[in-house]
Formats: sequence, C-alpha cells, structure tokens
Amino acid sequence: MGFINEILKKELFKVMSLNGISVLIKIAIGFITSKVISVFVGPSGMALVGNLRNFITSIESIGTLGFQNGIIKYVADYEHDKEKLKSFLGTVTVSIVFVVLLLSAIIFLTSDYLNDKIFGLGFQYQSVFKVFALCLPWYIASMVLVAVLNGYGEFRKVIRINIYGNIIGLLLSVSLIYYYHEFGALLSVIIAPAILFFITLFFVNSKLYFLNISLNYFDFTIIKNLSEYSLMAVVSAVLGPLVYLLIRNNIILKLGYDNAGYWEAMLRISSYYFLFLSTILTVYFLPKLAKAVEVEETKKIFWSYFKGIFPIFLFGLIVLFSIRDFLIPILFAKSFQPVSLLFFWQLIGDAFKAMSLILGYQFFAKKMTKAFIMTELFSLTVLWVSSTYFISVFGIEGVVIAHTITYFVYFLTLLFYFRKSVF
Repeated sequence: MGFINEILKKELFKVMSLNGISVLIKIAIGFITSKVISVFVGPSGMALVGNLRNFITSIESIGTLGFQNGIIKYVADYEHDKEKLKSFLGTVTVSIVFVVLLLSAIIFLTSDYLNDKIFGLGFQYQSVFKVFALCLPWYIASMVLVAVLNGYGEFRKVIRINIYGNIIGLLLSVSLIYYYHEFGALLSVIIAPAILFFITLFFVNSKLYFLNISLNYFDFTIIKNLSEYSLMAVVSAVLGPLVYLLIRNNIILKLGYDNAGYWEAMLRISSYYFLFLSTILTVYFLPKLAKAVEVEETKKIFWSYFKGIFPIFLFGLIVLFSIRDFLIPILFAKSFQPVSLLFFWQLIGDAFKAMSLILGYQFFAKKMTKAFIMTELFSLTVLWVSSTYFISVFGIEGVVIAHTITYFVYFLTLLFYFRKSVF
C-alpha cells in the first residue's frame, strides 16, 4: 500500500493529470466507433478494418523511420542549442520527406495489388489505397510535429491535440460509416488521422522554423545516432502488424470473415485496457529503469510492479471475464456474441503479456537492441506458427490459445534473460 500511495502522490498523479483525460476520451471514442462499425458493417467489415489498420501501422513506422523516440530525446537535449537543433531537425525532415513521398508513390501505383493482398480478390477498394497515398504525408508530418512538441516538454499541447483529434476523428468516422458503410469505415481509418496534421500545425506555430528543408543541414552522423531507435521501432511496429495481418488472412481463408471480425473485436477490447498499463509503464517505470545502475535497483523496480500494479490489472481481467456476456452487446452488435468464447484464453494471455511488458521495457531503458530484436522475432515466430496450427485444430479459439502460449513462452524467455535482475 505504501508503494501505491507513493505513486498516487507523485508520478501516477502526473500520469493521470497529463494523460488520463486523453486516454479516457480515446477509449470512449474507441468504444463508440466499434459500436458503429459493428452495427453498420458487421463482423466481416470489422475484419477488413483490422487488416487495414495493421497495414497502416506498418507503413507509419516505415514513414517515420522509427525516429519518434529519438526525436523526443534529441529535441530535449538540443533545446537550448539552436544550431544543433536546426541541424538535427533538418536532417530528420529531409530523410522523412524523401521516404514518405517514395512510399506514397509506391502505394498509389500498387493499389490493385494491395487491395488483393489486404482485402482479398472479392473486394474492389483500390481507391482506399489511393486516398491513403495522398493522406500519408500529412499524417506522418503530424506524428513528427507531435514528437517535436514532446521533446520540448509541451505535454499540455500534445494532450489537447490528441483530444481534439480524437473528437473530430469520431465525428468524421461516424458520418462516413453512416453514409458509406464498409467503404466509409475504411476511409475513416485513413482520413481521420490525416486531419490531425492541421490541428497539430495550429499548436506548433513558433516551432516551425525547422521545416525549411535544406540539404545543407543534412548530417549522416545524426542518422547514425538515431539508427538504434529506428531499428527497434521498425522491427516492432512493422513486423508485429504484418504477422497479425497474416493471421487474420489465415482466419478469413479457413474460417471466414465473420470469425476474423470476432477476433478483431476481442483485440480492440484488449487494446483499450492496455492503454492504461502502457501509460503507467512509459511515464513511471521506464524512466526509473533507465536511471537504475545497480542490479538491486532494477530488481526493486521490477518487484514494485509485480506487487503493486500487476495484481490490480489481474483483478480487472477477472472482473472483465465475469461480465463479458453483459459487455459484448453494449460494445458491439448482438451478432458479435461469439466473441464471448475468446475471452478466457485472451485474458490469460494478456496476464502473461502484462508481466512480460515490465521486463521488456528494460530493453528500451538500456538500449539493448540486439536482444530486443532477437526476442521480438522469436515471439512473433511462435505466434505465427502456433496460431496456424491451433486455428486448424480448434477453429477461432485457436488464435487466442496461440496468444496465451506465445506470451507464456515470451515471459519465461525474458524471465530467464533477466533472471539476475529479478531473482
């Protein structure tokens, strides 16, 4: 209890005051959007939206070159050195502009191919990818601008951007889905984030001097310094969504679009409560791990999480499981009731995932790039292989059984790797 009181008085209070409102609004909007999609589009449409989201997540990471965390760090470091800051941001801007324009051109020209691979041969949504190609530069620009604001420590502006962006995105999404149904749901995933650029632009104002794109400021040393951040982010944010995309396509092939939609609904519910946990980990535990020098310090941080935060999270999972049949019709349409069958294994897997997260954050805290990439590739391989097998044996429940096995194995792997810091 003393640990909980300490957090409530200090860091966790800061988390709730700076990010709590934004997180709650994002979750509420997520619930509303999921409800609208389930009513107007159904399970099959939910599956298509899930595939598109996974594709976009991978493209976003490639488009930003995984520089976001590096931008935050170096903007904070160079805030009072205008020449270094101008050189850094100039280099980042030139690099990202080049990559984004190239990506947009490729996506626009390969829209037919992408439609067949992401949605399947039975759909004609090539125009969705063409719209995405046109919107991508604006969305990537907003992500970079938000990272710059974070680097300057202007958290209140970042929170306002997220709140306004989420609200406008909700209104746009509901309108598009209401009038255009499945096609509107897909468009909303693309257009809503792009609008965020214009909101971000309003808040950045005086920080825009670095947007003078010039090769005179380009410095390869800066790219080298950012490479570790880039590599870790790209591996996680590109390969992860691609594996989920492959799994969903496998479900569609073997079990149909409706079952893929049920799994997507389960993933959405899971993502909502992990927002709270990831916020606490990022703001409170990550800085603590980064500063810890001695093994005993790290051990104390790990166990403070296992004894203080994880039991609360586990209790929440138990409550969620007990009210699942009541909750599903509220969050989705009645046609989504089969999602209830996925809760048991999904929540067990999420419990192992929650225990793994605190150990995994040590990779970022200590910039253990090789170890992170190896364990990430290993866990994704286990997920893909186990899901392929268990889907063929147990049907749609197989994918959540694979989720549990993956995070059980991943947790044991990290526990062994960091055994000296834990035990």
